[in-house]
Amino acid sequence: MNATTGVTLKEHALSESQMIAEAEKALADIGRVREAVGKVIFGQESVVERTLVALLAGGHALLVGVPGLAKTKLVETLGVVLGLDGRRIQFTPDLMPSDILGSEVMEQDESGRRSFRFIRGPIFAQLLMADEINRASPRTQSALLQSMQEYHVTVAGQRHDLPSPFHVLATQNPLEQEGTYPLPEAQLDRFLMQVDILYPELDAERRILLETTGLSDAKPQEVLSAERLKEIQMLIRRMPVPESVVESILALVRSARPGQGNAETDKHVSWGPGPRASQALTLCARARALYDGRLAPSVDDVRALAEPVLQHRMALTFAARAEGMSVRDVIAQLVKAAG
Repeated sequence: MNATTGVTLKEHALSESQMIAEAEKALADIGRVREAVGKVIFGQESVVERTLVALLAGGHALLVGVPGLAKTKLVETLGVVLGLDGRRIQFTPDLMPSDILGSEVMEQDESGRRSFRFIRGPIFAQLLMADEINRASPRTQSALLQSMQEYHVTVAGQRHDLPSPFHVLATQNPLEQEGTYPLPEAQLDRFLMQVDILYPELDAERRILLETTGLSDAKPQEVLSAERLKEIQMLIRRMPVPESVVESILALVRSARPGQGNAETDKHVSWGPGPRASQALTLCARARALYDGRLAPSVDDVRALAEPVLQHRMALTFAARAEGMSVRDVIAQLVKAAG
């Protein structure tokens, strides 16, 4: 071993110890975030975990559930707790793209010279709450496409960069409800996860009744800053991923695509997840591991995240829907088959 090799090994060991120290600091911060959110949102531990995992992974999340399940309250709470500049857009059928992105207005100065000035819309925020996103027309929904993938918008041929970090937490009512428009497949794919929100458990609902109908209501407190959140997001991207986890992700995602040799998928799935699903699973598995206090993801993380990551990236055949099957049923079968 020469001197150069010795220095390289020493630096590698130092970086590994540094990463462990950073991870322990991040764990403490995440613990404080969980505690602060738990003072305002009762029950729904799985929903809080998945939404936080999506934010820690640096992505967007789609929250789906009937009205009145505290979807909006959860997003508002996370914005305050994480120290993010938040904006809220209530999506309605008459909402226009310029209401989201902003628009150019003509101004005249004292000398009479006219010029255009861009007035930024509410999308210029670190945490954008797109409330009831599927109540707006597809034309308006598409206003978010560029921003969610490229983190900038183009208005009148000019590029305008969005703040960093930039996250979209969208709420959606079930499509069976009146007055909703399905989200385009390309936009669904930009959401890291779809988080289904179910009715609360009995004990959680009892606590909701007792603690939210009195004279005072719990208010969220800021425990993190946007810069600190970015540091944790970078740490998650540096976390090692075991080869077994990589193979598990590839096997699961590819088995969900028709034409890849899986008979059940060929029979029931019309179209399956693309490479973004593999990327999302990798990032979310890392974030979930850190959320649980581990320094590397496991195959169990992949299994736990399969449904929220894949369900909005797949569509069933007409025959499968006629048989009463759901995307969740297909994903559960694939996870079980993967062992």
